[in-house]
Amino acid sequence: MSLRKTQIVAAVAGAALLLVGTSACSSTRDTTSGTTAGSTAAAAGGLIGIAMPTKSLERWNNDGAHLEELLKAAGYTTSLQYADNKVEQQITQLQNMINQNPKVLVIASIDGTALGPVLAQAKAKKIAVIAYDRLINGTADVDYYATFDNYKVGQLQGQFIESKLGLKDGKGPFNLEPFAGSPDDNNAKFFFSGAWDVLKPYVDKGQLVVPSGKAPASDADWTKIGIQGWKSETAQSEMDNRLNSFYQDKKVNVVLSPNDSLALGIEQSLDAKGYKAGADWPIVTGQDADKANVKNMLVGKQSMTVWKDTRTLGDQVAKMVDQIVKSEKVTVNDEKTYDNGKKVVPTFLLPPQVVTNDKADITKSLVDSKFYKAADLGL
Repeated sequence: MSLRKTQIVAAVAGAALLLVGTSACSSTRDTTSGTTAGSTAAAAGGLIGIAMPTKSLERWNNDGAHLEELLKAAGYTTSLQYADNKVEQQITQLQNMINQNPKVLVIASIDGTALGPVLAQAKAKKIAVIAYDRLINGTADVDYYATFDNYKVGQLQGQFIESKLGLKDGKGPFNLEPFAGSPDDNNAKFFFSGAWDVLKPYVDKGQLVVPSGKAPASDADWTKIGIQGWKSETAQSEMDNRLNSFYQDKKVNVVLSPNDSLALGIEQSLDAKGYKAGADWPIVTGQDADKANVKNMLVGKQSMTVWKDTRTLGDQVAKMVDQIVKSEKVTVNDEKTYDNGKKVVPTFLLPPQVVTNDKADITKSLVDSKFYKAADLGL
């Protein structure tokens, strides 16, 4: 069953909380920033707990640092924790935060189905919970959700492939290899559904052929090609296996990669198998505009990325935190779509944006916006 396309009402928040740019976090894992258990009243605004999944992906470092900066500027004390992609570690971190009596917990979950019991502890202490970019499932104790339109992310990837290959004009057949994200990440099903709703009709018509056979029969079967933990090395190994087993006498023309971490591994596999940037290189999609991937885009090894300017997500979440603490009406723009199995979670959706591997597009989108400095990308 296809997931329905969500509607976007973009409204990026108020000047009072904005800070320019993001900065890198300390390289130390599982560390508390800004407060300890004995100093929760240090700032007039109170303590805000921030739980991020890992430091191994560039985007979570940026997200955590930016949100922490915004909240500190607004007068809050923060406890920022990274869980090294370990569910039990994240649960322990949340328990420690709850013991410090924060006003709000902001949680980017590792496993969106595993946090029910710890959130019940938060609820008992009247601590509000915002799910950050990843929906927390199976519990009524999550108050709000802030994210990008994740179905749209996948749809943009699918439409990019559709346009580049001329599929609407009947061109083909082309060899496609689809990948999906981590099965424990609720967002991954939206990414895949958005793309597969565009591409599957062309698979059914024979314009897209999947030599490996790893073409899900429906959106609901996406976990069969999911890459656990969004690991680049796992994606590389999987692509190696497909190329070795099914491409002895043919070339892959397009790879649907739901994010940049997987794309990086896929690109390393293609490079190792002798594919050359240029006409020989397949279309490869991505998401997040990670620095290494943008550099690959500039040399022709990745075709596009769906950029979610996570600074705007941090801006919006900081506004929502402030509204909760001040007992104001919390701004949301979707109260129908995100059913977590226990409730429909009030949500604020932000719009994603395609960035192609055209140098001018990269400069306009990522450099002129100060997301990167030109020198960061070798421009």
